[in-house]
Amino acid sequence: MNYLVISPYYPQNFQQFTVELANKGITVLGIGQEPYEQLDQPLKDALTEYFRVDNLENLDEVKRAVAFLFYKHGPIDRIESHNEYWLELDAALREQFNVFGAKPEDLKKTKFKSEMKKLFQKAGVPVVPGAVIKTDEDVDKAVKEIGLPMIAKPDNGVGAAATFKLETEDDINHFKAEWDHETVYFFEKFVTSSEICTFDGLIDHDGNIVFSTTFDYAHTPLDLMIYKMDNSYYVLKDMDPKLRKYGEAIVKEFGMKERFFHIEFFRDGDDYIAIEYNNRPAGGFTIDVYNYAHSFDLYKGYADIVAGEPFPASQFEPLYCLATSRRASSHYAYSEEELFDKYREQLKVKKIMPAAFAELQGDFLYMLTTPSREEIEQMIEDFGKKLNLYMLKALQSKLKCFCNALFFVEFLVFKNQF
Repeated sequence: MNYLVISPYYPQNFQQFTVELANKGITVLGIGQEPYEQLDQPLKDALTEYFRVDNLENLDEVKRAVAFLFYKHGPIDRIESHNEYWLELDAALREQFNVFGAKPEDLKKTKFKSEMKKLFQKAGVPVVPGAVIKTDEDVDKAVKEIGLPMIAKPDNGVGAAATFKLETEDDINHFKAEWDHETVYFFEKFVTSSEICTFDGLIDHDGNIVFSTTFDYAHTPLDLMIYKMDNSYYVLKDMDPKLRKYGEAIVKEFGMKERFFHIEFFRDGDDYIAIEYNNRPAGGFTIDVYNYAHSFDLYKGYADIVAGEPFPASQFEPLYCLATSRRASSHYAYSEEELFDKYREQLKVKKIMPAAFAELQGDFLYMLTTPSREEIEQMIEDFGKKLNLYMLKALQSKLKCFCNALFFVEFLVFKNQF
């Protein structure tokens, strides 16, 4: 089997997918922008061949690279990046070279929020009222029919980028002034719930879910973007049967195969409202968070299903696993050393966040496991607790007094020498 990885170097934590595929005896080829010398040694060892292109966004250049690898190594069986940014490139290449997997037509299901909503409804999962916005008249119609408050997001795309919260007439006028009137937007009724959870997992070659899990966000992605909060989320030990029922129905309706999925919901009392379907794993280091929570290796598990082997079952009971971040510029109530000492048994790893994630999510990420939901809440509080302004000024005053005293002692010592 020939497996082609698009951008095998970045994100760096996804390099392990390539390593595990190679460990299965699969021929792994790579196309990326980075010089070969920049690749980490385990990645070099795993790749049978690496073709560097000047620009991965130049489809013709990438097609020529694939054609060369096809000529040299034979038919390509898989093309994958697992990266939101390259999903459309992956799909275009699969169509061009007749490779198994999602094609551009399939991506319409997950590319447009309006299309997602139709499939959520077909799956029997609750959604909020929404409308496609192409003109100012559409805006006015949505205000009248859906009512304020609403959330406005580009119809094409995922996440919280270019998002507007519309609560007043001034907000509507601001949106109209800022909007380029070329980007198609999707308006939805604003959901007051601040609880967002997920149904995440992996689908095999035949469309069967072989792994599923769920995590809760401590803060919504929109709050992270607006208020620059410290990011925290945690995998749950158990999943609400209703959430599982909704998630499985959505996965069946979308019909993807041999892919990760990441589906977000609002928790609304004892029910759920579908938000969006992401045709990839959850971002950042979340694969590692799953691994710690479920005590197995999802990188290896993915390689198993690509090779046509059964997905490995975990031999251990799941745990809660917290991923929580901190910012280098913030002043916290507890030092890192104090937290490491308190949670030495629970702490699994500290990660330095890539620059692309740091501004939104924080500079350092910590992963901790526990069987206790209460301890998860305490961890979030301890890692995130900031010094208040009064305490910070008091510490600064004490430090200033200490420095002055130290200077005076040094002056006396110096004076006594003469």
